[in-house]
Amino acid sequence: MRMRSSAARLLCYLAGVGTPAGALAQPDALDVIEVVGTTPLGGELDTDDIAANVQTASAGELRERGALDLADFMNRSLGSVFVNEAQSNPLQPDVQYRGFVGSPLLGLAQGLAVYQDGVRVNEPFGDTVSWATIPESAIESLYLVPGSNPLFGLNALGGAIAVRTKDGFSAPGTRAELSMGSFDRIGIQGETGGAVGEDFGYFVTASRLEEEGWRDFSPTEAEQLFGKITARVERSQLDVSLTHASTELVGNGAAPEALLEIDREAIFTRPDLTENRLTMLAVGAEQAVSSSVTLLGNLYVRSSDISTLNGDDSDFEECEDTPGFICEKEGAEEELALDADGLPIAAVNELEGATVNRTRTEQDGSGFALQADLLGDLAGRANRFTIGVTRDEADVDFAASAELGALDVTRQAIGGGVFVGEAFTGLATETETTGFFLSNVFSLGERATLTASGRYNRTHVVLEDQLDDDLDGDHTFQRFNPALGVTVDAGALTFYAGYSEANRAPSPVELTCADEDDPCRLPNAFLSDPPLEQVVAKTFEAGVRGRFRDGRWHAGLFRTTNDDDILFVSAGALTNQGFFANVGETRRDGLELNLSGAAGERVAWSLDYTYLDATFRDAFTVASANHPAAVDGEIDVEAGDRLPLTPKHLLKAGIRFAITGDVTIGADLRAASEQLVRGDEGNLAEALDGYAVLDLRAEYRLGENARLFANVDNLLDEEYETFGLFGDAGEVLGDDFGSPLFVGPGAPRALFFGVRVDF
Repeated sequence: MRMRSSAARLLCYLAGVGTPAGALAQPDALDVIEVVGTTPLGGELDTDDIAANVQTASAGELRERGALDLADFMNRSLGSVFVNEAQSNPLQPDVQYRGFVGSPLLGLAQGLAVYQDGVRVNEPFGDTVSWATIPESAIESLYLVPGSNPLFGLNALGGAIAVRTKDGFSAPGTRAELSMGSFDRIGIQGETGGAVGEDFGYFVTASRLEEEGWRDFSPTEAEQLFGKITARVERSQLDVSLTHASTELVGNGAAPEALLEIDREAIFTRPDLTENRLTMLAVGAEQAVSSSVTLLGNLYVRSSDISTLNGDDSDFEECEDTPGFICEKEGAEEELALDADGLPIAAVNELEGATVNRTRTEQDGSGFALQADLLGDLAGRANRFTIGVTRDEADVDFAASAELGALDVTRQAIGGGVFVGEAFTGLATETETTGFFLSNVFSLGERATLTASGRYNRTHVVLEDQLDDDLDGDHTFQRFNPALGVTVDAGALTFYAGYSEANRAPSPVELTCADEDDPCRLPNAFLSDPPLEQVVAKTFEAGVRGRFRDGRWHAGLFRTTNDDDILFVSAGALTNQGFFANVGETRRDGLELNLSGAAGERVAWSLDYTYLDATFRDAFTVASANHPAAVDGEIDVEAGDRLPLTPKHLLKAGIRFAITGDVTIGADLRAASEQLVRGDEGNLAEALDGYAVLDLRAEYRLGENARLFANVDNLLDEEYETFGLFGDAGEVLGDDFGSPLFVGPGAPRALFFGVRVDF
């Protein structure tokens, strides 16, 4: 009898201690993940044993879809994934899955956990995800696991994304790719891997991307380097990998809707520059102690530095009550602005109209995980028990400043050399998270599997103000999260049902910005604030899946309820003012339908539909000063109001057709229904229109080792928006731009082409 223990094995590999090279190969088949390790645990992991709608992808699928990076691939290809282009930079998306977000931007309620070879890569300061630092050319396989699975630790409120990287055994040979096209984009990738005998493997890949961007003054540069060495003996395996990334990303964000109607490429103010520098060293190991006991572990050290430079509109202008000096305006109130020496700032043209906001976040982290798998019989039936421990620590130094300036004719903020004294921030943070997890997979017979798991998380956050003691704090959050799932194989159909819980501790950035009476200017300043409650997500999920002649299908329902959800409540969108608050209960109800199949050897197709009803379940009042229906700068939110930026309907369809043995063409359709804009939590304003985008791709094989490819994104040149918020453009652009709606436009039609060569 085959041991039906796939769920624990897969999830513990991906979430607990990583995936040692050789443990999981790429999921080329529709429904089976091969285990090619040398341990007695080798065999098959059937995704039908998992009580959830897990989505997988291989390196070949990433290449075939023409994806720019991991986030772009998920947006194009995976069900229930939607992207908000808040920054309008291709490497800075807000990735949503089932209404939960993983974003590189501070200020969002992060609800997805992301792992690379078992190492959690959510940044420790704000739980953000720097998608541009995950090396796309190193990805061997991708797993998108839904629900609040506790095995994935903190932030897995709505799901988890686990990436396994290539090694010399799984990706032998040398390959190179050169691409270019619209927006002056040039990309180059190269990789080489192989084995020395049967015991030692090596893999190295590097890439560089640069473009001018399709909007004005919006260039992008990104470099990635990844290397791994693997050592194998009869019962053991050791992997050592190094990841390095360096980026300069300009994403000038949302612009007034009226301005984009005149010039689709226009921006509001500039620059909005983010620089990332990441280096991570990771070690993973596996040891088969006996035919029934296997030990696994990993450890890592990680350094992540993030710098931002933002040129923004300004709330500082000449005082009415004290002419000749600069005041900060908040509605009808004004407060005299003081410089770094505590002196009033004289009103001159060079200091009015703009602020130049700078931040620097230095994050040094380390951690380890240990896991034991025990395989045997329980009550005469096959059983697998897993137990493990994880530990993550990080030291963070954060600094911020705000320089007064003016806008030039291109609306670039030019600093005037005078800094606002109260805007200086210096914060040192220490975070420690310990997790104990266990899982038991019990075979109820030939056709049923019961999985029970749980994890205890304890997070300790210490805040030390480097300028005075206003930001000092010491917070501890702890919780045990359970999960239970069952699958039943009824022959042609497989039924599944599960319940799971996960928690998210408030991040340091949230803990230092949580006072409604004194909002902060994210990510540039913080205040001494009351503590927040941790967020707890509870997910019920059930569904059925099956196969037909040349394909498979799935239908499932889910409900995730967040208790004490934390949101950044806007108090002035364009200056990023606001505060974090527990707003009570939120809920995401959804339906997922997935179909995929083939017609012979030449045609493959897929169809994914998601219905998502994401709502607030408690009433509250929020500040939204620029909302057209606001009363005294506030709007009321009622139970049942929809969460902004979450479309109810998502549809993705794709087809691939091999015209000949050498020529292949494909098409992908992405469609989303209307969505409410940020700042309209009360659902009082008009929503952004829905849209549909069609992409084409083609590939021509030149002999055995080379391929030419071309991709046309947004073939029909659809003008659409994926992001919106309220602001005030009149101070900068004049009275003709009185509409408060700012939107993030989607990219226009673009052509990219290139060549891939296998040496």
